[in-house]
Amino acid sequence: MLNIDAVSKSFGGQSLLDKAGLQINPGERIGLVGRNGHGKTTLLNMISGTDHPDEGSISCPSGYRMGFLSQKIEFSKSRIIDEAMLGLLNHEKEQTWKAEKILAGLGFSENDFIKNPNEFSGGFQVRLNLAKVLVSEPDLLILDEPTNYLDITSIRWISQFLISWPRELLLVTHDRSFMDNVVTHIAGIHRQKIKKIKGNTAKYYLQIAQDEEVYEKTRQNEEKRKKEIELFISRFRAKARLANMVQSRIKTLEKSESKEKLQKMKNLDFSFNYLPFAGKQVLMIENLSFGWQSDILLIDNFSLTVYPEDRIAVIGKNGKGKTTLLKLISKNLTAVSGSIIINPGVQLDYFEQTNVQSLNDGFTIEEELILSSPDSDRQAARNICGAMMFEKDAALKKISVLSGGEKSRVMLGKLLMSPLNLLLLDEPSNHLDIESCDAFVCALDNFEGAVVIVTHNEMFLHSLANRLVVFKNNTVEVFEGTYQEFLEKVGWEEEDRIVEKIQKPVTLSKKELRQKKSEIITEKSKKIKPVKQKIEKLENDIEKNEALIANINVQLLEASHDQDGQKIQNLSKELAKFENLNEILFEDLEIQMDAYDKIENMYLHQLKEFER
Repeated sequence: MLNIDAVSKSFGGQSLLDKAGLQINPGERIGLVGRNGHGKTTLLNMISGTDHPDEGSISCPSGYRMGFLSQKIEFSKSRIIDEAMLGLLNHEKEQTWKAEKILAGLGFSENDFIKNPNEFSGGFQVRLNLAKVLVSEPDLLILDEPTNYLDITSIRWISQFLISWPRELLLVTHDRSFMDNVVTHIAGIHRQKIKKIKGNTAKYYLQIAQDEEVYEKTRQNEEKRKKEIELFISRFRAKARLANMVQSRIKTLEKSESKEKLQKMKNLDFSFNYLPFAGKQVLMIENLSFGWQSDILLIDNFSLTVYPEDRIAVIGKNGKGKTTLLKLISKNLTAVSGSIIINPGVQLDYFEQTNVQSLNDGFTIEEELILSSPDSDRQAARNICGAMMFEKDAALKKISVLSGGEKSRVMLGKLLMSPLNLLLLDEPSNHLDIESCDAFVCALDNFEGAVVIVTHNEMFLHSLANRLVVFKNNTVEVFEGTYQEFLEKVGWEEEDRIVEKIQKPVTLSKKELRQKKSEIITEKSKKIKPVKQKIEKLENDIEKNEALIANINVQLLEASHDQDGQKIQNLSKELAKFENLNEILFEDLEIQMDAYDKIENMYLHQLKEFER
């Protein structure tokens, strides 16, 4: 258990946290959200002890162990397995299997176990740090962007690993679907405070929006009431007969505190600049082959046609050739054989995960954007700076002082400077916060051109992809369908455990088929009816409860205007009771809805089996 009490922290005159509090209770898995630059990493550093609050305290029980994922690369052992075992507790130092299990889940092969850590890429070295933390089994596991260097199969593995984590977890990630899948609670840094709720990110952001709406309505009502009092005082101040009433209102006015109007939170607000394209095909890849060594091909005899408005996701394990394919299409690499024919009307741009290093540290953001499109003027660059949340003088910041997330926004801004009809994107979301990721998905969805994207972010895959290029089992193939269809039909089985399942088709007469279908539908009705009744009752109860809550809120506003403290106290208790009841009802409704969907899907699957 960890307790953060009234913590304040400022940097260079900017307040990140103002008397903020958070309690992490036993067994809670908490997702920490908040915009880039609003204090998430600072809070993690204060919890881990590498930074300290200006005010307030952070405390935990004696002997409480924390495990923090380090991005620092520093190894003392000459073998991967020995380095991973450094994380084992003293009484488990000989339990090699624990380290092996974690390493395998994070994408290390058995042959890798005996290799030197320094032979591996930076991404795999960070994975080794992650393995050391996981095997140490701390009381509080703190993970800051753990998915940045993981491929999709490792992300799916660690997701299941964390779901079964028996102690506390504090997770920061831009991958919204990963977070929602793992956590039990969301804690958000918002307007220098920390708000914690039970549930997922959608529930948190809805709650924030509702809270701000209530705050603003209350503020407006109080301002209106204040003006009415001021008008009464000015009109009747000279009337002796009303002197007592005037004095009473003057005192009321002196005691009242004005609520400040909430500053509007800035979001990425942009759309890609589309260059109209009349052709039927954007590009054609025919019998493409490439390998770093002549006898080992990453891509062998691969063909693909990209059409206008395609959303093609390139997926698979790291090191299999996904980025290589994008480099071949963008002409940054030359194929061993085969051809890539790009339609003459195509204008493309390429976002590469390492491209932030190509930014000139001595340039301002505005200069970097203008340089990327010499035909554009300063005003166009300034407009895009604003869309990327670099407004006014922020556009004159030097690249050298920007954070990783801000540099990623500059790279996105460069994509907006010229009209395009083909976007090649390699892990574009790695340094964006959740709000920016949502805006980015929306912009891609609205883009009229074609998109080829390498990503491990399953929210992106589910939201965007209509076709897939799949690197799997040392081959690369095109899957014609969505990511959900891929999971249902193919999936991510471990490569050394893939077993072909050949089922002999069942042949039934039309009469037998009708009878079987009738039996399935009857059985489904019996199973689903009581669940449906429970759902209907819960929905009715929630509707009644919300009507009561709305009525109490009206009464609270009236009591607030009347300054009736006792009534406010009584109504607040009653409101809390009904809100807690609603929380329970909603959780129960969610359980029943899940049960309903499982029954529906189970019998739907049975019907489909007979229809084949």
